[in-house]
Amino acid sequence: MAVLQGVFPILPTIFDAHGALDERGTEAVFEYILAAGAAGVVFPGLASEYDMLSLEERLHLTACIGRWNRGRVPFIVGASAKTLEDAVRLARAGGEAGAEAAMVLTPHALAGDAAAMAAFFARLGSESGVAVMLQNAPAPMGVGLGVDEVVALTAQVPAIAYVKEETMPSGHRITALSERAGDSVQAVFGGAGARYVLDELARGAVGTMPACEITEVHVAMLAAWADGDRDRARDLFERTLPLLSMQAVFRWRLTKAILLRRGLIGSDHVRAPGPSLDRHDQQELTILLDRIGDLLPMDTVPGQATRHSA
Repeated sequence: MAVLQGVFPILPTIFDAHGALDERGTEAVFEYILAAGAAGVVFPGLASEYDMLSLEERLHLTACIGRWNRGRVPFIVGASAKTLEDAVRLARAGGEAGAEAAMVLTPHALAGDAAAMAAFFARLGSESGVAVMLQNAPAPMGVGLGVDEVVALTAQVPAIAYVKEETMPSGHRITALSERAGDSVQAVFGGAGARYVLDELARGAVGTMPACEITEVHVAMLAAWADGDRDRARDLFERTLPLLSMQAVFRWRLTKAILLRRGLIGSDHVRAPGPSLDRHDQQELTILLDRIGDLLPMDTVPGQATRHSA
């Protein structure tokens, strides 16, 4: 299997104004992600509101992605679930849709039981037939395994080919995993919305999995890093930070607010709980988008001047 690397945005689930699945809107965002140059796509993740989707909705949209993608880019399916049986079912559906790997959180119920955790991931890999990406996120999302535990787990379970490290400080952990995991891990990705991406890349991460609303900027950033133009990469990184700080508060709501402004979706409805943007937040968002307007090639953000590609 080729090592996955680069920008793998999380595809959000788009809903209509009444909260029903909007397949056309979700497909439009998928096509935007690919057109923006992403190396691959992930669905569903936290930014997809995966815990607000029924099992049948997840299976249906996973199959849709297989049809939309047609093997154009690597696809990572999110298969985190409350039971092993559901996780296997989701991973298998991903495999049928062409997924390269299944990203799975460490189950809360198995915290502190290393043997049970290893058995869970071993069965997941063997019964689904799909390589596993261990998503090591802290509570309340996951368990937040220590480095020693991750190294031991990946050594025991050959099905775990990748790690997405999101437990803080992620940079320290990525350094340790890069040095100690050896051949048991093909690659480590960073997460946390790309708020620490340059530190993660410097420490051995091969890519990042941010929300998708400014995919072209993240693609340009990682391209500059790969070309050795660290000043350009850092300039792009620093210019995105104010928006990423706002995104850390409003999460999927900010993602959808930007996608709506960019004309990619018809409704910014969310199912997940959380704070909404008020009129002051909307004004601040306009300012922040204007300050990176030259990096966004689409001329659909209200009140802005003509865009120029990065």
